[in-house]
Amino acid sequence: MADPSSYRPKPGQIPDSPGVYRFRDEHRRVIYVGKAKSLRQRLASYFQDLANLHPRTRTMVTTAASVEWTVVSTEVEALQLEYSWIKEFDPRFNVKYRDDKSYPYLAVTLNEDFPRVQVMRGAKRKGVRYFGPYGHAWAIRETVDLMLRVFPVRTCSAGVFRNHVQKGRPCLLGYIGKCSAPCVGRVTPEEHRELAEEFCDFMAGRTGTYIRRLEKQMTAAAEEMEYEKAARLRDDIEALRRALEKNAVVLADATDADLIALAEDELEAAVQIFHVRGGRVRGQRGWVTDKVENVDTAGLVEHALQQLYGEESGDAVPKEVLVPALPEDDSAVTQWLSGRRGSQVSLRVPQRGDKKALMETVQRNALQALGLHKTKRASDLTTRSRALEEIAEALGLDSAPLRIECFDVSHLQGEDVVASMVVFEDGLARKSEYRRFQIKGFEGQDDVRSMHEVITRRFRRYLAEKDRTGEWIGGDDPERAPEDDGRPRKFAYPPQLVVVDGGKPQVAAAQRALDELGIDDVAVCGLAKRLEEVWLPHDDDPVVLPRSSEGLYLLQRVRDTAHDFAIRYQRSKRTKRIRTSPLDAVPGLGDTRKQALIKHFGSVKRLRQATIEQICEVPGMGRKTAESVVVALAQAAPAAPAVNTATGEIMEENDGGTTT
Repeated sequence: MADPSSYRPKPGQIPDSPGVYRFRDEHRRVIYVGKAKSLRQRLASYFQDLANLHPRTRTMVTTAASVEWTVVSTEVEALQLEYSWIKEFDPRFNVKYRDDKSYPYLAVTLNEDFPRVQVMRGAKRKGVRYFGPYGHAWAIRETVDLMLRVFPVRTCSAGVFRNHVQKGRPCLLGYIGKCSAPCVGRVTPEEHRELAEEFCDFMAGRTGTYIRRLEKQMTAAAEEMEYEKAARLRDDIEALRRALEKNAVVLADATDADLIALAEDELEAAVQIFHVRGGRVRGQRGWVTDKVENVDTAGLVEHALQQLYGEESGDAVPKEVLVPALPEDDSAVTQWLSGRRGSQVSLRVPQRGDKKALMETVQRNALQALGLHKTKRASDLTTRSRALEEIAEALGLDSAPLRIECFDVSHLQGEDVVASMVVFEDGLARKSEYRRFQIKGFEGQDDVRSMHEVITRRFRRYLAEKDRTGEWIGGDDPERAPEDDGRPRKFAYPPQLVVVDGGKPQVAAAQRALDELGIDDVAVCGLAKRLEEVWLPHDDDPVVLPRSSEGLYLLQRVRDTAHDFAIRYQRSKRTKRIRTSPLDAVPGLGDTRKQALIKHFGSVKRLRQATIEQICEVPGMGRKTAESVVVALAQAAPAAPAVNTATGEIMEENDGGTTT
């Protein structure tokens, strides 16, 4: 581990101008590339107290052994140079999206004498027109099969083409009218190229004009009683419309735009892109990346834009790019995109309307992609085994923790304090073993005391089950005690590892609870969300697992699951408490008439002041029910008035809540 002060540039040596910088390790390999409006200010931020740096940044600067920079004249040049260096050096600490070379494109080889329509993967070639990408190659072939009836462009390989030139007869597609057969001279090179360009125009979204032209030709042929020609044109129009139906209209104004959405957590981010041309979704792709550098949503968006358009030009860069957050220097990025396209590009966050709704759809796709990635990663047996082994090694356990229990405390400003317990066995969630707790030992907010109480209650139940079953001794089945009644024993099985959501105080509280109960065969650790550090009892410093560690990923997933489970329970309790009303005690009074009463009087407080005759004026309320309402409200003591702690004002009752 290097000391950053050993290679820190001298004061005044770094220029105060835009530029791009590179950190190198002791072997002169580039490990990080960044850009800045002011190199002096940006690089100075790396050479501060290590304790103040983000853990990922701290790892980078201690791995590096030198730093160098290149001054440029504009921020746009810095953006372009940063992208070029990331592609060239592949630095380990930069966010890198998985290359999309596996996505199939519909390609038209306009660089050949007789352009060919085909499915293409891999790096894009000069002189080839691309459409897509598509999710599956068969989707491209279905579209091409429909369109070849109208645009009979060559689809055969170069070898097949030469073979039929020598034979002097076309292939089957030439005989059935799905190829214009340039191999035997049925069309000239110029006519075939015109067909290919019309095919490209149609795929680029200029569909309405071409279909209207065919409809006019069909009508004219019918008027001249050329019914076979009219029927052929009718079938061509139907084929084109079927091809269009495969891409539903999502933006009514025939917009050309790319929509980029993100789903992220502390360790990974998923990016989804919808390519909309002519108001229709023409392609979709996505990546998942590790967040190996300290980067926020705006930074991820900037990296995604570099990945998408760094090697594109012309119409491949759309007029409009919609993103969830603007990059830090959005004007420079917009100028760079406009330069790639050759005309003005709009980079913005959609605020309303169809584009906002479509962005939400792209966002849902990103969330699903991230969830699917996590599911695939978690379901792999080898990965899970490696994760458990890494946890055991990092925490100094004798064996892999096959059963992990994680606890989290949740509350809202000290009210409705609850806790959750989730169970993972062999790296997989065991949902039937999840448990929820209400904090009963004290009032108010104290996460440390709450954690101590929850751990104590859980393991006290474990000890009780252990005594009841005689430590599971006896019988042929070790899973069942002799006096087992067949019902599940909720707290009978001990974990090898207890994980708490929190840092050193929460870990100490959990360990103290186990010590008080005399349990010494269960390991304890805590995972602090802010820095993803693992804390152990009696240790002053945390255990920092490598960023690529499967063990860290498993601990994070366990912790996040416990957190979500606790949040859901806390919200359900709060909702139930808020919805509780004195009217609930009135027999025969349903929700409809409760709402009618509250709507008529405005609040429970005013309803309590009403007479029986006034209550009877509400539609659907009889005298007997009105009397029951008066009795129920009289028996229910009014709650003490709430006080706004910020202003000291009394908050009066209102229907569904309070008001000042």
